[in-house]
Amino acid sequence: MTSITFPNGPISMAGDLFLPPDFDDRATYSALITVHPGGGVKEQTAGLYAAKLAEQGFVTLAFDASFQGESGGDPHHLEDPDARVEDIRAAVDYLQALDYVAAERIGVWGICAGGGYAVTAAMTDHRIKALGTVSAVNIGASWRRGWYGTGTDADAVPVLDAAAQQRTAEADGAETAYAAYAPAEIDEDTPYDLAQAREYYLTDRAQHPNAKNKYLMAKSLSKIIAYDAFHLVEDLLTQPILIVAGSEAGSLWASTELHSRVRGEKKLVFVADATHMDFYDVPKYVDLAVAEAVPFFTKYLAREE
Repeated sequence: MTSITFPNGPISMAGDLFLPPDFDDRATYSALITVHPGGGVKEQTAGLYAAKLAEQGFVTLAFDASFQGESGGDPHHLEDPDARVEDIRAAVDYLQALDYVAAERIGVWGICAGGGYAVTAAMTDHRIKALGTVSAVNIGASWRRGWYGTGTDADAVPVLDAAAQQRTAEADGAETAYAAYAPAEIDEDTPYDLAQAREYYLTDRAQHPNAKNKYLMAKSLSKIIAYDAFHLVEDLLTQPILIVAGSEAGSLWASTELHSRVRGEKKLVFVADATHMDFYDVPKYVDLAVAEAVPFFTKYLAREE
C-alpha cells in the first residue's frame, strides 16, 4: 500500500493505493475504487476491502471523501452527496492516468452510503464499467424515511426547518452545530445496526482519529435530504451491478429497491443472518462479500481479446 494524493478540482484528495502480489509495472491491471460509508475514512472498511481485492489481482484505491479525513476541502466535516460522487469521478481520473491500469477496466465497490454514491457515479460516468455494493444505503432516502425506510419523504420537512433555523443562527454568529453519524448513546429504541455502528466507530474495534463521527448539521442536511442515489437508475445505469446485503440488516430495503429498479444485468446476494455492520469487518462476512466480488469484477472487467 502506498499513500497518494490526487486532485479533485481545487481539493487535494488523500488515498491509499494497493497493488497486487507480484505486481509488474509493465503489465496492465483492472482497477477498483472502494468508497467508504458516511463518516468513515479510508483506514476502515474501505481500506479493508481494497487490501483484500488487491490480493486477488486488482489495483485498488481507497480514499477519504472531500471535506473529510485527510482530504482537503473547507468546511471540514461536510457531507455533500454531489461532492462525494465527484470524488469517485476524480478517482477514475487518477487511475486512468496510471500506465499500469487499463482505462477501460475500472470498477467501483461501495459500502453503505458509499454504495449509494457509487450507484450515482456509475450512472453518470460510464468510464466505470462494473459496480458492486455491500450494505448499500441511499443516504437521502434513509435520512428522509428513517433507518428502516418505514417513514415518508415528507417526514424530513421538520428536519429541514431545524437546519434552516440553525443556519440562520450560525450566520448570526452562533456556534457551529454538528450531528453524529453513529449514536454516542444507545437505548432500547436504537436500531440494532446503529448500535453496532457505535461499536464499530466509537470503540477499539475500528475507531480511527480521522473519523470524528460528526458532520456539519445545517449545511449537510440541506444537501443530503433532497439527494436520491437511485434517481434515474432505470434508464442511466447500463453497467452490470452486484448487490450484497445481509438478511438481518435494517438497511436491506435499499438493496432490494435498487435491485428491483435496475433493468440491466444485476445480481442480488442475500446473506443469511448477516446485519448491516457485519460486512464492515467481520471476517466471515467480509470474505463472503469478497468471494462474490472477485468473480463478478473479473468477468466484467476482463481484458478484451
